[in-house]
Amino acid sequence: MSMVDKIDWEKMNNLIPVITQEAKTNEVLMLAYMNKEALELTLETKIAHYFSRSKQRLWKKGESSGHLQNIKEILLDCDNDTILLKVEQIGVACHTGRKSCFFTNLETTKEVLKVEVDTTAAYGIIETLYHTILERKNDDPSKSYTAKLLKGKQNSMLKKIVEEAGELTFAVKDNNEEEIVYESADLLYHCLVALASKNISPDRVKQELARRFGISGIEEKNSRIEE
Repeated sequence: MSMVDKIDWEKMNNLIPVITQEAKTNEVLMLAYMNKEALELTLETKIAHYFSRSKQRLWKKGESSGHLQNIKEILLDCDNDTILLKVEQIGVACHTGRKSCFFTNLETTKEVLKVEVDTTAAYGIIETLYHTILERKNDDPSKSYTAKLLKGKQNSMLKKIVEEAGELTFAVKDNNEEEIVYESADLLYHCLVALASKNISPDRVKQELARRFGISGIEEKNSRIEE
């Protein structure tokens, strides 16, 4: 029996937690999850692959940023339900541009690591904005509009989407180009807030659009009706 098969995948709901360390320093870089396919790809390619719960798909670490993790050693714990990866980190591990994902002191709330890389260009503004919205979940609602939306009544948050959609339609009807762009940005922001409230990555929307690509609108609509 291989080490992969020793893992009780059913007990772990097909996902196993993975702690990732910098091989040379033992600095903890991140915690993520793998399913069996991600682990097998990691073993085969010697590059870290994970399963994203928010994106609901396999992802190669660094697929967008180029900040790959080259595998140096893979260790399985005594209960066969947690993996330790020792890696050579290319660039930074955290999407915020910090070396490690663990950079906020829980007691003082101070950030103990500085941003080393501007990752906006690598991840794109939509992904960056989404993660910024997620980070605002624990902010003071009196100081953060995003936190106010996320911590307030759901109907208030959803009402903003309806309002912004209405303003966009009026901007289109008025043929006001600047207003169309402005209101589209507002609508997109509020849609991302709604996604963040459910921890649904915008990557899943991209996946759905990719699924529909090449399918006519009528065919796609009919397929949903049949379901």
